[in-house]
Amino acid sequence: PVADQLIRYGLGAIKGTGQQAIEAIVAARESGGLFTSLYDFCRRVDRTRLNKRTVEALVKAGAFDAIERNRAALVASIDRAFEFAQACEANAHQGGLFDEGDDHGSSTQEPDLVRVLPWGVKERLTLEKTAVGFYLSGHLFDEVEREVRQFVKRRLDELMDSREPQLLVGVVSELRMINVQRGRLALFKLDDKSQVIEASADEGLYNAHKQLLRDDELVVVMARAQPDRFSGGLRLQVQQVWDLTQARCRFGKYLRVEVNGQAPDIARVVREHPVRTEISEQGELNRGLGVRLHVLREGAQAELQLGDAARFYPSDAALASWMAQAHNGQARIVYD
Repeated sequence: PVADQLIRYGLGAIKGTGQQAIEAIVAARESGGLFTSLYDFCRRVDRTRLNKRTVEALVKAGAFDAIERNRAALVASIDRAFEFAQACEANAHQGGLFDEGDDHGSSTQEPDLVRVLPWGVKERLTLEKTAVGFYLSGHLFDEVEREVRQFVKRRLDELMDSREPQLLVGVVSELRMINVQRGRLALFKLDDKSQVIEASADEGLYNAHKQLLRDDELVVVMARAQPDRFSGGLRLQVQQVWDLTQARCRFGKYLRVEVNGQAPDIARVVREHPVRTEISEQGELNRGLGVRLHVLREGAQAELQLGDAARFYPSDAALASWMAQAHNGQARIVYD
């Protein structure tokens, strides 16, 4: 990609591409102009120097975004594109045996791309990182920033040196374990786009939440900020950890669902996404959210608080189910 006439990365930066493949791509582009589609690309580039894995890496890195934004459809269509290129080559060869100069290869109709849903932000960026080594077209925090800022008010660049624990959020990266005098310590970086800061979690906390404390995972933490004598800035000592769904249960008040005429299938959502029981020092705790229906009908409106039987576990899938049944997709968690 080129931004403001600056090359942000070259083909050589993409893992899985080699010099031969890059030279073949550049040669095809210089001789025939810009590529117009995945099929045009596979037809024109010398496939003896380019394999499917290289094309897949190019797609995941975003090299085809100017042609087609749905990277999932491009990856799903690579086999079809190579078959199309082989058919074009066979037609051109057959035409060369019997005709004088007719371009039979160019007359072959390009098939449609395989129809698949686009990748979500997290999947797109994670695959992009595997291809390029870092997030290029966005940030994993983008997808959830609007929601989490309703209950995590402080950004990392606003962090203060304080003995009081602070509620913070970010994406984990560069997680590693080190040995210390009192066992092992998890060190990682927390990134909320405003700043990246070093954080640590003791062995007990890490073992209890190791499924959350992983690279590329978004976590909400309660942590103390303290001076970092190495960097001269601040570092975090993490005391509590939640993933986004757990944080919704902890900090959300209820789910507000807009209804106009047709009632949602509440029983189905609750059945598919029941509250979860957790064992804590206080005993058994049921984790879930209540529901309020905001009913719009014939110019009037009312809000109905549903009973405990309608409580559900607010995973992304559960929220998507509520939104699919809500009026104009209006279903959101109320935090304030």
